[in-house]
Amino acid sequence: MPETFCSPVRRGAMRLLFSFAGGEGHLQPLVPLARAAVVQGHEVAVTGAPAIGRVVDAAGLAFLPTPPDVKPQRVPLQPVDIDRERAVVRDAYAGRIAGVRTAELLRLCADWRPDVVVRDETDYGAAIAAERAGVPHASVLVIAAGGFAPPELVAEPLNRLRAAHGLPADAAAMLSRNLVLSPFAPSFRDPADPLPPTARSFRSTEAALPPHERAGGRPLVYVTLGTIFNTESGDLLQRVVSGVRELPVDVVVTVGWTMDPDELGPQPANVHVERYIPQSQLLPRCAAVVSHAGSGSVAGALEHGVPLVCIPLGADQPLNAARCTALGVGLALDAMALTPDDARAAVSEVLSEPRYRSAAVLLQAEIAAQPPPSHAVALLERLSDRRRV
Repeated sequence: MPETFCSPVRRGAMRLLFSFAGGEGHLQPLVPLARAAVVQGHEVAVTGAPAIGRVVDAAGLAFLPTPPDVKPQRVPLQPVDIDRERAVVRDAYAGRIAGVRTAELLRLCADWRPDVVVRDETDYGAAIAAERAGVPHASVLVIAAGGFAPPELVAEPLNRLRAAHGLPADAAAMLSRNLVLSPFAPSFRDPADPLPPTARSFRSTEAALPPHERAGGRPLVYVTLGTIFNTESGDLLQRVVSGVRELPVDVVVTVGWTMDPDELGPQPANVHVERYIPQSQLLPRCAAVVSHAGSGSVAGALEHGVPLVCIPLGADQPLNAARCTALGVGLALDAMALTPDDARAAVSEVLSEPRYRSAAVLLQAEIAAQPPPSHAVALLERLSDRRRV
């Protein structure tokens, strides 16, 4: 049974509505804040795609499902195209999805009456709804490297939506007007896209994680393509596993909810395949992570001082992979051209060359130096107090 965070609501507590617009990667950065708020006696609800409700339930948080839902489709692997991915942000997240979520969150704000709305940075509709309802809102960054969804990309569709709800055309200001919370190592963000003045960093755990010490015996390598982009990866996972399993390592592979582990076929004894395992259970034991360079996967690995092999597929992943290579915490490979030999050689390098782990441990120390989620909750309390004055 999942642990349930059910601390009694204290007198003068806030009602905090945590809202996300995409899949699990948009939810997870919100979870530490929501759990810390519950522990401190605040009333918390999480709202977003119905399909992600099981993850919210596992975190022991109250869930209020709102559309649109997330329904990954199996599609062929495509070359990475950052312009195509940015068009998705503009036309879908700042367009169609924002329109749906503005209407839904307006209804939810009227019914549930939150004191503060805390949204993932791409849940633009939650920001518009909160402003229209007169509720302060904070955003939580979900794009580790930054630079993927600049204000000028989304300003036009968001200003149209704001106008439809009687708000002035200042979408760019809306995005960072209030509190912006970042769960990522500050130096991981691309210097060309600095954080706004309203940004504050936090780590995802109350206690700082100890420096990563590789356990004795065979190294453990974690292989994942996430829970969304795994359905757009073709035979990439098979190619990666075919290469990595030949090394003197133990391998844990997660294929996501929409894939059957049997699709990878019979595996040797050193390979363990599951649909899903919380990465917090694996990363403390890992020597390396092979991933699509999703922000959550990268941040989790670095939080534990674990080096990476990045195989970006879309969204902000190419930018995250570029920062990993620039900072020396890992290598990046081309998903289209990758062979089993390429995967094996890359994992072998990050395991055998100490500089990758040393660079990852430096970022781990930077993350550990950030204040805990409870500090970020105190910042949310100030937003609520401003409204009550």
